[in-house]
Amino acid sequence: MAFKKLSRTADVPKSPDRLLVDLPRRKIPDVLPHQREIMRMYSEKAVNSSDVALQLPTGSGKTLVGLMIAEWRRRKNQEKVVYLCPTRQLVNQVIEQAEEKYGLTARGFTGSARDYDPAARAEYRSADRVAVTTYSSLFNTRPFFDDADVLILDDVHAAEGYVASLWSVCVQRNNPEHKPLHTALCGVLKPYLSPTDFGRLAGNWEYDQDYGWVDKVPTPTFLAMCEELVEVLDTHTHQRDLRHPWSMIRDHLSSCHMYLSAKEILIRPLIPPTWTHDPFTKPKQRIYMSATLGAGGDLERLVGKKNIMRLAAPEGWDRQCVGRRFFIFPGMSLEKDAVSALSLVLMKRAGRSLVLVPTDSASETIAEKIEKEIEFHVFGADQIEDSKGPFVSSKTAVAVIANRYDGIDFPGDECRLLFIEGLPRAMNLQERFLMTRMGANVLFNERVQTRVLQAVGRCTRSLEDYSAVVVSGEEMTDYLADIRRRKYLDPELQAELQFGVEQSKGTTADDMTENFEIFMRNDQEWEDINEQIVLLRKDASREPLPAMDDLTAAVDHEISFQEYLWQGDYELALDEAEAVLAALQQQELRGYRATWEYLAGSAASLGVSHGVRTLSQKKSLHYRNAKSAASGIPWLVALSREFEEETGESVDLAILGEQLERIEGVLARLGRAHDRAFSKREKLILDGLSSSKKGPFEEAHRLLGEIIGFEAGNDETEGAPDPWWISGPICLVFEDHAGGEDRTSISVKKARQAASHPNWIRSNVQLREGTTILPILVTPCTSVNRGALPHLDGVAIWRIGEFRIWAEKALHTIREMRRAFVEPGDLVWRMQAGKVLEDNGLDAKSIMLELAQKSAKNILKVVG
Repeated sequence: MAFKKLSRTADVPKSPDRLLVDLPRRKIPDVLPHQREIMRMYSEKAVNSSDVALQLPTGSGKTLVGLMIAEWRRRKNQEKVVYLCPTRQLVNQVIEQAEEKYGLTARGFTGSARDYDPAARAEYRSADRVAVTTYSSLFNTRPFFDDADVLILDDVHAAEGYVASLWSVCVQRNNPEHKPLHTALCGVLKPYLSPTDFGRLAGNWEYDQDYGWVDKVPTPTFLAMCEELVEVLDTHTHQRDLRHPWSMIRDHLSSCHMYLSAKEILIRPLIPPTWTHDPFTKPKQRIYMSATLGAGGDLERLVGKKNIMRLAAPEGWDRQCVGRRFFIFPGMSLEKDAVSALSLVLMKRAGRSLVLVPTDSASETIAEKIEKEIEFHVFGADQIEDSKGPFVSSKTAVAVIANRYDGIDFPGDECRLLFIEGLPRAMNLQERFLMTRMGANVLFNERVQTRVLQAVGRCTRSLEDYSAVVVSGEEMTDYLADIRRRKYLDPELQAELQFGVEQSKGTTADDMTENFEIFMRNDQEWEDINEQIVLLRKDASREPLPAMDDLTAAVDHEISFQEYLWQGDYELALDEAEAVLAALQQQELRGYRATWEYLAGSAASLGVSHGVRTLSQKKSLHYRNAKSAASGIPWLVALSREFEEETGESVDLAILGEQLERIEGVLARLGRAHDRAFSKREKLILDGLSSSKKGPFEEAHRLLGEIIGFEAGNDETEGAPDPWWISGPICLVFEDHAGGEDRTSISVKKARQAASHPNWIRSNVQLREGTTILPILVTPCTSVNRGALPHLDGVAIWRIGEFRIWAEKALHTIREMRRAFVEPGDLVWRMQAGKVLEDNGLDAKSIMLELAQKSAKNILKVVG
């Protein structure tokens, strides 16, 4: 018989949690109590809400919760339900769990829409199956899923990049496809950038810290170049991967921002305008699943939606143990090579392990080392995208995953050893700019914390799981070991971290290996040790992150600001920006408040450029407020160039601010969790400066300039000066004479060398317009040959003994500043550190003025 038998619609239970017992192929007996509770809360309170957030902490089984809600709504209301994941690998993982653990049939959709299985298409269209796909399948210009009734957004805390990508033109300098466009954009930007910044943008950096440089084109400057940008982007995005996001922002360019770095150029709006994308706005309901609730309005900023209803995790969940993590911080006791050697030993003992790294280059380096040293098979992300099976079935294997700290789960015996290198802090240029340049770290506290929690929980997904977590790299170690941050974490994690830190201090690689083996045996010996963690948990309590109430009060106005800006209604946009400012009152929000003073000034500037002349005064007012709201932000101080003549005070503030930013970068790279790296750098400088040998002295001289916040360089080519220090429009260029003696005299040759250095600097180093260059002779000599005297006009002298004493004082001061340092962008630290620099005469301007008074021609005794 060819006719098909039509099935009756089965009775659907009142709550999604009761659906599981009707799935005969399931491999689990039932949902867990906390899963049942949140599903029942949803069915009782949130079924008809347009936007709902479910808090499902790491390891709480959110995939089951999401799939049960999706299937329940599909059956109950015959709705088309789309379950969104960040990546293809996670789509496959969700489908695998649905089939093999829960006995549920769902359809996965990955790749190009034209290649979707016709049967799967039909099943979704007729609401016969839940569709599981990527965010990119929804957030594109022609999505197949344009008619969903319900959207479930999994791992939404990690989705900002995927959501915003539809409105983000990201031009990568090292991408061959983007190279012509990047070059053309550099040509547009060159007249508006300092020579130094243009060199950074084009990739011609000379200093290590330039690689992490990020900047933003001020709105008035951006407006001035918009027409030219449109022509360039129209020409270069045709038939390239950038054409779709460019088509989305082309006619709204004035409501976007342009960010710059040594690696890429990004153009995007502050908040993704999701309200303009029907496939996202038309569904009856959007369900956001995340490890956190997006406190302080972070979730609303991520997805561009207001009034999201929140269902929190069941009470007491923060004190439940989702498996056990044993943290190891080898860098607290071991040198870098020893840490690497220990990692290989632990990999061999574990059999299978997972390594999370921040970059592709880092993953390639580690993979090569593993294959060479221990001959384990290395799996990349692409090799486990369709299935983890090959990795899990291997007895000796390492999965090395770049720039992915969430979503990939390895529960149970699949993997019990996790390595984390690098902190998943800022995931795009906008985040980096707001954090490091605008002092708006508070805005991203929960977002960064969630990324960290996701990273450390990759191998502990259920109550019976246990995993060792080896943390290396300065940033991640600093973040997890910092007691000032730990108080904002769940008591369980606080206890695990405290225990791990104490076990990692002052120990050996052999002791760490032995502790790891005890943990892996998971027997009576570990059970006794584990009681220490349980006791620590009992005494711990979690504090709320700062300023969350103010951020929550502001977020609806922030979204409205972006909506009006997108529509071109600059007066209403300005009103909303001022409403944001009214909400941001707490001291911790100074950097973010300064950001919104700038955005308010930008809205007024846009209004003026479109003929609303009444906004001219507000433009100046808000820009001026921005500059004064956070004096530790040199980027904002420079705003004075946009609306008023730059004053001497604003120049001095900008110089000091830039110096502090660079000190932050050095301290962050050296780390704060232990003193070893800083002490090693300190010793290298002191030993080098005490040497009479040219090479060690000059390198120590350069490093001294770097650690006190200068752009410090050196060049060994013929005729080049010895180290030079640059900060803003101040350049100190040195001629080192470490091998001289006090009884010898400065020769004509040495005097000529010192006097010629400014010309060399002007020809070979990118300087700001109007930079003052002071040549300085560092020498033990007390006299000068008469024939050399005419060449010392404008040359300063720094007696080498005085210089060494000054260097010791400078290092002591930086060490003092380091004690209070938490992270780049901390405005309270900047204010205090700036005062310390000025009080000790270590700010660039004070150093310049002091040395300028030490004329070599006047101080040296003339002989011959």
